[in-house]
Amino acid sequence: MVLKSKNTKSKRTNKLELHPRNPHRARYDFALLADSCPELSGFIQLNQYGNESVDFANPNAVKTLNRALLSHFYGVAFWDIPPGYLCPPIPGRADYIHYLADLLATSNQGVIPRGKNIKVLDVGVGANCVYPIIGHQEYGWQFVGSDVNPIAVSACDTIIKSNVCLKGAITARLQTHSAKIFDGVWKEKDRFDLTLCNPPFHTSESAMIDESQRKWRGVKGKTPSVEKPVLNFGGTAPELWCDGGEAGFVSRMVKESVQYADRCFWFTSLVARQGNLDTIYRTLKDVGARQVKTIDMAQGQKISRFVAWSFLEDNQIDYWKDNYWQG
Repeated sequence: MVLKSKNTKSKRTNKLELHPRNPHRARYDFALLADSCPELSGFIQLNQYGNESVDFANPNAVKTLNRALLSHFYGVAFWDIPPGYLCPPIPGRADYIHYLADLLATSNQGVIPRGKNIKVLDVGVGANCVYPIIGHQEYGWQFVGSDVNPIAVSACDTIIKSNVCLKGAITARLQTHSAKIFDGVWKEKDRFDLTLCNPPFHTSESAMIDESQRKWRGVKGKTPSVEKPVLNFGGTAPELWCDGGEAGFVSRMVKESVQYADRCFWFTSLVARQGNLDTIYRTLKDVGARQVKTIDMAQGQKISRFVAWSFLEDNQIDYWKDNYWQG
């Protein structure tokens, strides 16, 4: 097989701009958000510049802001997560979804495939279910979200069942094999147009704590007074670290994806650390991926990216579009 487009990147006029279709590009209108979620009012305060904001170091404020955003922009009437579980920034999650839509459009004469015919697998959906919510509400896609944590799967089920707009569109599946990624949740008849993943970043809990403390010192200018700094966005062990960290996880995902080569159009994963790309590229070359693309995007106040790969031949791509994307 021939490796194509090893490092195709999106062109941005401003590196920190969110995707043009991302509704979170503008400054938050806290009055409107509080109308959608009245409890947000208790967290709104003036920042050092005299603008309305919330304390992003407060996990409860962050969770309530997310609840307001999901209600106002995506019509989600109920959203909650168990204490300590990952509470992701909504704008960055939306960016990934919109760039995935563009990725599909590049194979469809610039037209984004929409509706229930488009099937997406979210690897590590977490308790928050945010990617499936945004993807379904923005494009009508159908989602399967997998997770190794039964509490996270249960929380997702509760969110889905509590929102009429999500019922029948999202399914949460428990991954019972912690060492596996696709195996065990990818059923025999499953076909996915996309897979997406926000992989564990750190190699261990101690590595995560060390980095959190370094960031804390950089912001506060002094040594943290607690051994484990509070993570304002939360996160459980499988969400934050794994053997080999981000590079190891994505490389394992790449190797497993070979078994599903003709049952997925694009496999993708976020890659937070640019230095991990070379390892991932080498693995993709080793497994014979036909197309590899790296898409740059903003994730909050930093630049992130996702890597996408496909094994489909040209005739398979034509068949896929004609048979799965029409109607």
